[in-house]
Amino acid sequence: MEKGSNVGGKTSNTYTGKLGSLLRKCVFTTLSVGPIPNHLAFIMDGNRRYAKKQNLKEGVGHNVGFSALMSLLQYCYELGVQYVTVYAFSIDNFKRRPEEVESLMDLMQEKIDKLIEEESIVDRYGIRICFIGNLKLLKDSVREAAERAMRATAKNSKSVLSVCIAYTSTDEITHAVQESCREKLDAIEQADSHNQEEGNNLLINLVDIEKKMYMVAAPDPDIIIRTSGETRLSNFLLWQSACSHLYSPSALWPDLGFWHLVWAVLNFQRDHWFFEKIKKQI
Repeated sequence: MEKGSNVGGKTSNTYTGKLGSLLRKCVFTTLSVGPIPNHLAFIMDGNRRYAKKQNLKEGVGHNVGFSALMSLLQYCYELGVQYVTVYAFSIDNFKRRPEEVESLMDLMQEKIDKLIEEESIVDRYGIRICFIGNLKLLKDSVREAAERAMRATAKNSKSVLSVCIAYTSTDEITHAVQESCREKLDAIEQADSHNQEEGNNLLINLVDIEKKMYMVAAPDPDIIIRTSGETRLSNFLLWQSACSHLYSPSALWPDLGFWHLVWAVLNFQRDHWFFEKIKKQI
């Protein structure tokens, strides 16, 4: 009896899964009549509050949040979004309790390894993973796991997942300016001081700085979604978000789902003409 019940449950789950896939396909086909965002970015806020609200251990909220991320990645790539960026760990998060930081580092290492397992979503959708930030700040095992994931997915070309870890915009901008200055100083030392034309080329311009940004491999985000109803960017993609549509649902990150994404895209499509106009003026 129990065996039959299990088989019936599996059949029901398979049917439900196929029905959900068909529903998403219909919705995405409708959305594709309008402009589809090329790049979505997520500030994953609310894992700890979710755990507290559900009376769960603190770390469980992050595990549920990872499951939510996997589902949202699937929805994004089914919709045709090519670039997804997630704010996984801020440099400011290192100021939390040492035991919490250590627990988060261990969890990140576990989830990074899980991302590149065979039959994972990364394997299914041909996703190239980029870890963005000051990776030198990470503990060795986490940094090595991130490097393994980047090597393992380097030849994937269908879509890109950028994971901002040990990241803040101020650190990214500081890094880009420092690297630009270092490059120009090296060029000055090699240049002929009497060559006026060469001297003019040694000025640092906007393109020089943008080439040194951590996020150079991805276009500016079309939509930035921050959960928990917060409207702050919290030092995330400040350089790249001048023309981004901001969406702040009240849902905590683990509760974010399919219909939140649909609503974000609909709002983006409604305001798309305005943002395109602003881009042309910059």
